[in-house]
Amino acid sequence: MEKEQYLEDYLEGESRTSLARTITETDIVFHAGHSGDFFPHHMDAEFCATQPFGQRIAHGTMTFAIGIGLTATQINPRAFTYGYERLRFPKPVFIGDTIFTTVTVGNISDDPKRPGYGKVVEICETKKQDGSTVLYCEHILLVEKREAGDADA
Repeated sequence: MEKEQYLEDYLEGESRTSLARTITETDIVFHAGHSGDFFPHHMDAEFCATQPFGQRIAHGTMTFAIGIGLTATQINPRAFTYGYERLRFPKPVFIGDTIFTTVTVGNISDDPKRPGYGKVVEICETKKQDGSTVLYCEHILLVEKREAGDADA
């Protein structure tokens, strides 16, 4: 879905919530194969039974990829990703957990390096079915400003 927004169209505090997705053992196995991360905390059920969480945990990189991927329902041709900051995984994700992500527009500012653009910081919080946060990060977007002649557009 395309949603054209210039910098001036963003509103601090505006939020949206993604659909949800259940994490499976297959997700973990495929991610291990793609990433090369076969760390036993993700792959070895017997080992994990002796650890504090008592079971296998999803890769943080997989939680990030899926959690952020769930938000990719809108295409804004006036914006592009500049990067992510403050990435944290406060709680683990287990096989069978269902996750969803809420995106809230945080700070909106001019970009002194790029006169025709500004920055929008989207606060991304991925939670699981019990409401606990499993991922927090800030997504920085570079967003085109509306030109003075297009102010009524």
